Amino acid sequence: MSKIGSEKLVRVTFFGDSICVGQGVSIYRGWVTRLAEELDTHRSVSAKLVVTNASVNGRTTRQALEDMPYHVQSQGVDMIVVQFGLNDCNYWLTDKGNPRVSLEAFKANLREIINRSRTFGAKKILLNTNHPTLRGSDIIPNTTITFEQSNRAYNASIRDLAAELRDIVLFQDMELYFEELIAKGIALKSLLLDDGLHLSEDGHDAYLRFIGPKAKTALESLVNSDD
Repeated sequence: MSKIGSEKLVRVTFFGDSICVGQGVSIYRGWVTRLAEELDTHRSVSAKLVVTNASVNGRTTRQALEDMPYHVQSQGVDMIVVQFGLNDCNYWLTDKGNPRVSLEAFKANLREIINRSRTFGAKKILLNTNHPTLRGSDIIPNTTITFEQSNRAYNASIRDLAAELRDIVLFQDMELYFEELIAKGIALKSLLLDDGLHLSEDGHDAYLRFIGPKAKTALESLVNSDD
């Protein structure tokens, strides 16, 4: 953290894909935009905050690493929220049965994103899995699996990495949280747009309820630290 006069300056960055961008809903309804405002006005935090969203629709972890020197490294970061996977786990017809990013490369890319974030100042790193989708019936061409099966496999990889880096990252299991909501009678369809993938306004509400308190706690800890 740097300072403006005697006041701490804390830089918070969201680094992800369309789930962080808020594709398909008005800008002000997205969970990242709303959480940014809540963090900036959080009464328990006495610091100057600069909250940015360095997320891009359609981005994979491979593309994120290529973008990271500008979007994260050159800007500086004290706290970062990382969420990728729904593009990595996808299969394009032209790739003949290969995912956009293999499971092995995906996990390695996430690890490097985390390591680079730490190198450039991040002391709080929040890592999320992805929510379930409704794309669980159609088999992906040139494979034997559905998109949702692929999504779950990549979420499992994120869990494995979070367990390995438990002393470094703060883990948010969005898949498990959505499953708990579904078990309580909330229809997954109500949390997603008609494409069965991106978040509806209710889905953004759910993300904010789950991640908001965790992000605020992390920010409080960061600001109140002696570093």
